[in-house]
Amino acid sequence: MQTAERQSVSTACWSCGAAVPAAKPFCDACGKVQPPLPEVDYFAAFGLPRKLHIDLSALERSFYRFSRKLHPDVYAQASAQEQQWSLDQTSLLNDAYRTLKNSIARTEYLLKLEGIVLEAGKSEDGQPKESRVPADLLEEVFELNMQLEEMRMTRKMGEDDPQLRQDLEKARTDFESQLALSDSNLQGLWTRWDLALDAGETVESPADAAKIKDEMLTLLDRRRYIRNLVRDVNEALGA
Repeated sequence: MQTAERQSVSTACWSCGAAVPAAKPFCDACGKVQPPLPEVDYFAAFGLPRKLHIDLSALERSFYRFSRKLHPDVYAQASAQEQQWSLDQTSLLNDAYRTLKNSIARTEYLLKLEGIVLEAGKSEDGQPKESRVPADLLEEVFELNMQLEEMRMTRKMGEDDPQLRQDLEKARTDFESQLALSDSNLQGLWTRWDLALDAGETVESPADAAKIKDEMLTLLDRRRYIRNLVRDVNEALGA
């Protein structure tokens, strides 16, 4: 399916002219560092398909292997241009590794590659994203906000309310369970996405692919909101 298409674009090595896969930092033929492309697919940077279940150990090994090759000491005698390219490639590699090793950031990044514009507010890595209350949590959130405000006032006065504390701890446990359920459901969608790739990108119709992406986006929004609720409860409890 077109949404899961893996690009096989290559460029010519600036030094020897051999073909270099897009986003690869080195030329296999001569070993020279390559100038970074304006826009790099993080999956392609590690030679990975656009899958959501990935081998984290293999990713880490690749990261450290590339990092050693890009170390400044390796380019101490190289041209100023190559030294700059090695620094640029190192920065890109670090960004790619941080994104792909985190399952939520990886999912958000895949959606971005697939043309899904994520909402504003705060994401897993602290970037701005918008928080929207899931419809089925409206009543719970309304009650929780009242309890949180009451606990803040209680603590401000140097007092404690054991029953209120117990209620908030129960709410935190409930929301943590919902967070775990969201993660489980999200992993199910990762599997559906990856299976489509394994089947030659023909299993899912464009409509089905769009549905998977929409469901992932909805779960990410829900997960983000619930995570923030757990954070607010912990802050109110002084945890």
